[in-house]
Amino acid sequence: MKSRISEKFRTLFGHDGEFFASAGRINLIGEHTDYNGGYVFPGAVDKGIIAEIEPNGSEKVCVYALDLDECVEFGFEEENIPQQSWARYVFGVCREIIKRGGKIGGFNAVFAGDVPIGAGMSSSAALESTFAFALDCLFNLGIDKFELARIGQSTEHNYCGVKCGIMDQFASIFGKKGHLIRLDCKTMEYKYYPFNPEGYRLVLLDSAVKHELASSAYNRRRESCERAAAAIRKNHPEVEFLRDAGKEWLDEVKDVISEEDYRRAEYVIEEVQRVLDVCDALERGDYETVGEKMYETHHGMSRLYEVSCEELDYLNDIAKECGVTGSRVMGGGFGGCTINLVKDGLYDGFISKAKAAFKEKFGHEPKVYDVVISDGARKLE
Repeated sequence: MKSRISEKFRTLFGHDGEFFASAGRINLIGEHTDYNGGYVFPGAVDKGIIAEIEPNGSEKVCVYALDLDECVEFGFEEENIPQQSWARYVFGVCREIIKRGGKIGGFNAVFAGDVPIGAGMSSSAALESTFAFALDCLFNLGIDKFELARIGQSTEHNYCGVKCGIMDQFASIFGKKGHLIRLDCKTMEYKYYPFNPEGYRLVLLDSAVKHELASSAYNRRRESCERAAAAIRKNHPEVEFLRDAGKEWLDEVKDVISEEDYRRAEYVIEEVQRVLDVCDALERGDYETVGEKMYETHHGMSRLYEVSCEELDYLNDIAKECGVTGSRVMGGGFGGCTINLVKDGLYDGFISKAKAAFKEKFGHEPKVYDVVISDGARKLE
């Protein structure tokens, strides 16, 4: 990929730039908890975005998306926002840096990636993080890593129409090879946990479907959680996010919020605790408990938060039938992947059955991505 980028960059711009990369991510557990002030447990993966970039001495940006064979130019004013959705991520990063007082100039860039699109592995965060990290380096801005993550998050909010939490960008910026990261999304405290499970493999099964209602449904669920937290806050003023509430406090307001808002909040409160339970289990080397909690998360996402779909529920059922230790929908939902913790001895049989059964039911095989926990945003030599 790097050589293809280099060849195109030289063809377009006549010489070489500098290389930067950032990663997609998986999240072992802790889904839809980040914007509720809870805990998440992600790690960067060995699939991401690579970009070659150089300042060009102008006030214009020229970016070429190699995978799409598409080039876009834009300036730095709000009215210069590009039409292409992928280019809005780069434009948004530039605008968010400028809003924070960062002095950047025009630049040329060519980028490509191998994060599967629509698989819930945060290709958009990888793109944002690559450019935020690169511009910080190239223009000597001195932005700290948390702010780089927030720049990516604000790009999603203000230029891409998704009110995401901080997890995806955090994992893409802070990722560390061989480690998962427990992030407290309320305090922004974090802790690395070594993750090298001997005798197990971590694998994603990509349903290769993405249902179109994802963005609007995501925003509606966030609004549900905010309404539930506001109702609880009337009795318990210290509750800033759902993360601050116990199930018994939610039950106090069961009759004053909608049944739907109650279910959404119930899932989030339970999921916050599951992250802590999984961290404790990992410190004991207890991967069976980790797996049990993954199945509980899938049930909650399917029945309470209602962000699964027929294809993902089917893959989860196959995992149970094959004796897979843990399995759940990963990411925002409505398509994408399941993440599976599989004993080595069961791996081949599980993958074979999942491919055959899924194809028979839905007409195509799921894609298979073995996961290697890797580094996040960085400059490449």
